[in-house]
Amino acid sequence: MPYGQLFVISAPSGAGKTSLIAAALDVIANLVVSTSHTTRSPRLGEKDGSDYHFVSDFEFQELIKSKALFEHAKVFNNYYGTSRRTVEAQLASGIDVILEIDWQGAAQVRQIAPEAVSIFILPPTREALRKRLIERDQDDTFIIDARMSEADETISQATHFDYWIINDDFKTTLDQLTSIIVSYRQRRSRIQSKNPKFLEHLLGQR
Repeated sequence: MPYGQLFVISAPSGAGKTSLIAAALDVIANLVVSTSHTTRSPRLGEKDGSDYHFVSDFEFQELIKSKALFEHAKVFNNYYGTSRRTVEAQLASGIDVILEIDWQGAAQVRQIAPEAVSIFILPPTREALRKRLIERDQDDTFIIDARMSEADETISQATHFDYWIINDDFKTTLDQLTSIIVSYRQRRSRIQSKNPKFLEHLLGQR
């Protein structure tokens, strides 16, 4: 059975990463986004096990100690992490997996899974980023200022990623994101893993 491809997608808060990934899942088959564990409280409308696995600080530390996490990071005083067992099982079954994670987690993934494709989503301007943070109406002014400050460090890590996508127009950006994912499925190694004797059969038809 062919092994799935791992995609790592990071961005500063407010750049549109989550919306783009959700839209990509609607148009690309055999693709999933890993549901992270987090110690933060659920936001309005979020569901445990769907948006995140919401756990206590103690439970998260136990996951770290037992090496149950593929990667983990502390962001805005809350921990986030990806289940190792879940991701490895999905990849082993031939499913392509998106990790929607912070740059700190992405750095860990590069060390343990160098074959992962990393994509960084950037805002067109800082003004556009602040506007999006305000319009999504999730945080107060103090938190928005903190997120803008954090964005500088996050954006500086973009140099470590394979692809940059500037989210100026949503449809264009979605097309760019899906084209990266689909093009990786056309690699020779991926096609041969699904049908090792394809060329032999094709040449045998002469």
